[in-house]
Amino acid sequence: MAQRQQLRQRPPIPALDVSAPRSMRRAGKWTALFLTAFIIGLIYLGWRLISQSAFYMAKSGQATYGKVTDRTGDVLFDGTQPLNNYEWGHFADVGNLIGDTSGQMSNTVVARNLSDLVNYSFTYGSGADAAVLETTLLHRANRAVYDAYGTKNGTTIAYNWKTGEVYVCVSRPCVDIAQGYAHIAEMAEGSLLCKAFCPTVPGSTQKVSTLLAAYQSAGVDTVNGQQFTCSGSWTNPNGDVIKCHQDYGHGTQDLAAAFANSCNPYFAQLVQSGIVPLSDIITSYTRMGYAVNGEKAEPLNLNGIVIQPASTTLTDKDQFETEWGALGQGKTLVSPFQLMLWQGAIANGTGTAVKPYLLSSKTTADHKQISLASHLHTDQLFTPAAAKAVQEVMTKNAAEHYYVSLGNYTCGVKSGTAQVSDDGRKYENSLLVGYCLDESCPVAFCILIEERESWDITTAQIAKVLLDSLTGSI
Repeated sequence: MAQRQQLRQRPPIPALDVSAPRSMRRAGKWTALFLTAFIIGLIYLGWRLISQSAFYMAKSGQATYGKVTDRTGDVLFDGTQPLNNYEWGHFADVGNLIGDTSGQMSNTVVARNLSDLVNYSFTYGSGADAAVLETTLLHRANRAVYDAYGTKNGTTIAYNWKTGEVYVCVSRPCVDIAQGYAHIAEMAEGSLLCKAFCPTVPGSTQKVSTLLAAYQSAGVDTVNGQQFTCSGSWTNPNGDVIKCHQDYGHGTQDLAAAFANSCNPYFAQLVQSGIVPLSDIITSYTRMGYAVNGEKAEPLNLNGIVIQPASTTLTDKDQFETEWGALGQGKTLVSPFQLMLWQGAIANGTGTAVKPYLLSSKTTADHKQISLASHLHTDQLFTPAAAKAVQEVMTKNAAEHYYVSLGNYTCGVKSGTAQVSDDGRKYENSLLVGYCLDESCPVAFCILIEERESWDITTAQIAKVLLDSLTGSI
């Protein structure tokens, strides 16, 4: 019986192996990963097309454009209607800063922010017409400064050293975009460039940088106590002559007197004496953003507008080229924008500047308003002690020598005369850098008049127009 039951029992059925071969499992994983990546790519592409649709429309050549305005809503560029709908000369003071869509100028507000001006959105299509870029500029102040130049050329730039807002940026000569470019060959040289962003010979305004370096290296008391004699010129150890603008000299001076007198022999002797090692001056300049002795320095940026960094050559304290460079001549070049920036770091007494910005907001083609206001700071450019010491010297200089020109404003200033050689043609430019400490007008500025003659308007007079126009006095 037991044997019969054993015969009836069926052998166990082995479990069915339904698993795929290892190679198939590996292929399945790769397929899943590929599909996931493909889906993610489609999502990214869709987001890119939606978010960057205005950019692609701008590149297509089929786009229409919106407006650029000043801080009050005054139009500085209009892509929605013919520019001749505005009164004659409306754009004459801002053309080479704001620019247009013609392609004639590349380093302008419009050119650098073109996609933000396109009247196209993924939602509304090309029927959208709301794109607006609002700047921090005050157009009436720009016009007042522009008119103050009369027939002279040059540039003025000013910003609020507390907030970073650029109020004024004028460059002459200036293209009037409403007049077009039919006679571009007849336009004065520089009409398509904003000179506030172009490196120029700084002249004696460079003494501010040299003084900052001296204070940081040797200390405020030591530098303020240095006395050197000026007899109208000074001969360095190599036999090279550094001339003073005053033929009969200034006699024996301390730092404050030499700064006010803008005395070349004094500052040349300060550099050559070794009280401030040349290596310390180079370190200080580099920290401020100079490209020294061919080294690279980072360009500056203003809402996409590119500004080349300051540069100079300092190789031997006993050589004329180095001494001359530390006085703002020779191979030293600085843009008015960067000169203004350093004044902001002196005015606030910290040695760190609030970064300037030019665009405060944008309204997109689908009516969304987005703030572009910036609250960024530069790296430490120089020490607070040096900033406060230079501020004291500059404020004293303004109070004692510029009261008639600047009136009741509490300012600090440093003037400069730059000797320029342009294709064999030699002339002098006049500069003024400074700041106002008044609560009603906390601005830092740089003013340049090209080829100024003794009977022309002065940089200090333009500074007064600048401050009056910003405070509403004119």
